[in-house]
Amino acid sequence: MQVLLKRRSWAKLPVCLAFLLGVFGWGCQQADENIKPVEYKGPASETYNQVTIYSDSAMMKLKLTAPVEQQLQNGDVVYPKGMYITFYEENKPTTIITAKFGKYDKAKDQYFARNDVVVKNIVKKEQLNTEELFWERQKQTIFTDKFVRITSVDEVVTGVGLTAKQDFSDYTLKQFSGSFVLKQ
Repeated sequence: MQVLLKRRSWAKLPVCLAFLLGVFGWGCQQADENIKPVEYKGPASETYNQVTIYSDSAMMKLKLTAPVEQQLQNGDVVYPKGMYITFYEENKPTTIITAKFGKYDKAKDQYFARNDVVVKNIVKKEQLNTEELFWERQKQTIFTDKFVRITSVDEVVTGVGLTAKQDFSDYTLKQFSGSFVLKQ
């Protein structure tokens, strides 16, 4: 009689195991169906100490440097730790744009700079200070709707809004606020 009982318990074991595996497998299958994939929206790549040079006919036209450059999946580029752009004419620097944050919008083909934006025209010895600036590369213009302060050797001009050539050699204020002379 003992032998018979042992055979019966072993005979039920595969059936019980199959039943348990089926229950657990069915439960896991439902959990997988409820999980939705999460789309990654971060940078596709990140580069440190980035240097980008644009040239035309073997003449350097622009040099963009940044401590960190993040390439996004949609083609946009973010410069979270700032950017430094130098414009050149005849391989000599003419204008420098610096900002603590920058972004390139691929769809608009437009750069955006914010947080302590400074534009220096080395040739004319003029400097523009603002908090936000856009640069359209194809039109070769810079513009802003924010407060601006333009400092030259002998004068400071303030206003709101500005449109200028990218080298800051010629500019137009949208709303003039005032000016004062530095030297007399």
